Amino acid sequence: MQPEAGDILAEIPIPAGTPEGEAGLRLLLTRYSVSAKHLGAPGPSDEQLWTMALAALRAPDHNKRIPFRFVVARDAGLEKLADLFEDYGRRRGKTGDALALERERATPVVIAVIARIDDHDPEVPAFEQWACVGGAISNALTALHLMGYAGKMVSGHRAADPAIVAAHCRSGEMLVGWIAAGTPRGQITPRGEVDPAGILSKF
Repeated sequence: MQPEAGDILAEIPIPAGTPEGEAGLRLLLTRYSVSAKHLGAPGPSDEQLWTMALAALRAPDHNKRIPFRFVVARDAGLEKLADLFEDYGRRRGKTGDALALERERATPVVIAVIARIDDHDPEVPAFEQWACVGGAISNALTALHLMGYAGKMVSGHRAADPAIVAAHCRSGEMLVGWIAAGTPRGQITPRGEVDPAGILSKF
């Protein structure tokens, strides 16, 4: 019988400067992506989403370009998003359960990630702006986890659909995808631990 991931983490020394730092790091190391079908109510409140946004703004951002923004769908907004997903599925020939599944993707709180990348920025190249967007997504997911929620970043063909993009984006923006956020139903199961030695090397 293999030990649980939490048991393994409990045995790993965490070189934090304070007890609070160690507790925070240990909690961070238990974050895993959880798909919308395993999430339920309640989702994060407006105040908690504000805190999530503050965490996203702590992402590394050369010259403070802030090349991202979030669009939150909850309550009536979820119905609008479900309509968009259902229309997307219908246009692709889906019917019955497959079409119903499209609506179920809009739950329990869905946060669209919008990128606004300036390819002609004379000081901050596009790849640095994209790195900031990725950092913002990571910080947002981490903040949600620390507040007791689970979530997952999803993208795919829906994020490139013209009708869905038009409903989210302004001129010059790109829909990266969505963060589904809510309360996990049951025990969160990691896909498996990865050895940090595989990504660490010396110069």
